[in-house]
Amino acid sequence: MTVPSFEGKTTQKAAVCHGAVDLRIEDKPIRAPAEGEAQVAMGVTGLCGSDLHYYSHGANGTFKIQAPMVLGHESCGIITALPATLPAGCTLQVGDRVALEVGINCKNCKYCKEGRYNLCKNMRFASSAKTFPHLDGTLCEVMTHPLDLLHKLPPALDLPLAALAEPLSVVLHAYRRAHLQPAARVLVLGTGAVGLLACALAKASGATTVIAVDIEQGKLDFAAKMGWVDGTYCLPRGPRVSGAEALEAAKTNWEALQKDAVVTAVEGLEEGFDAVFECTGVESCMQMAAFAAAPGSKVLYVGMGTPVLALPVGAAMLREVDLIGVFRYCNTYPDALALLASGKLGDVGKMVTQRYPLDRAVEAFEDVKRGKDKDGNTVIKVMVGNLDLK
Repeated sequence: MTVPSFEGKTTQKAAVCHGAVDLRIEDKPIRAPAEGEAQVAMGVTGLCGSDLHYYSHGANGTFKIQAPMVLGHESCGIITALPATLPAGCTLQVGDRVALEVGINCKNCKYCKEGRYNLCKNMRFASSAKTFPHLDGTLCEVMTHPLDLLHKLPPALDLPLAALAEPLSVVLHAYRRAHLQPAARVLVLGTGAVGLLACALAKASGATTVIAVDIEQGKLDFAAKMGWVDGTYCLPRGPRVSGAEALEAAKTNWEALQKDAVVTAVEGLEEGFDAVFECTGVESCMQMAAFAAAPGSKVLYVGMGTPVLALPVGAAMLREVDLIGVFRYCNTYPDALALLASGKLGDVGKMVTQRYPLDRAVEAFEDVKRGKDKDGNTVIKVMVGNLDLK
């Protein structure tokens, strides 16, 4: 393997978001690693829903871009430089292939000390406008990153596949909060990358029934082809609604699903599921999740993007349904990488449907926005970056 070199270079290319539909490929400075950091040549970055929100609206929920920000956070790369002195116990070397965990926590607050560092109020997360000054993301050629947030890849794991460790970490964190038994019956709303990985993990973990719901039949067909679901249901497309209209749509959609063959074929399933993983962030789907959960079960709210919404809390309370928020992840990366390398989730690499070099990042985002590429192929996961880095 040839390790890229940036010696003597002072600038690099990066995909910088200035606002809604304003993404520019610009020169950014290259910074040498400081104490406790490594320099990493970026491989590929997977584009996700939050990236799309920033690209499309200049905001993700209530987090608005206040200054130009490099997007991207689902990333992997190769270490190209290290500081002169490494901390005790650090075994990383130049040339190591690594996945980047991009949430930099303070390590000193109550939540960090309890191991729930995803809740750290002082966390700076790459490509998130939650904090200001923003921390640039990974859609660039090279970046410096804390050593303790670089995770060495298992030898059997291909570098591009390692970028899926970030969305898989979200799913792992949600699954741990669900505390499901092996024979669980699971509903997954939304079959983007996170939803598909939720389906795959549920099946690998012993769920007896996994049903996926989306408005895009192509994604549902992909989930079925991969063997990650026992049934699918395609919701009718309609305008995005809120408030009372969203609640009415949620009730209608759940009643229709209850009567569909994918539910009626399983005894008792019309009463609801043991867990519902809501992976869209769409208000009507978040409401539908509460209705679709069986009495005494759980809803995992994984999707984000709706800043203010109404949930049918009364309907959940009367049936002791736990409504559980899922925010990013913590202590998941080693397990996520091991899972990806093990093959237990199936051929998840097939989720990567489009690949673009960094200088075509705008085209990549437009594909994600449309849900189709220029040839009409369904978009599931788009990777952007150095396609030659292995």
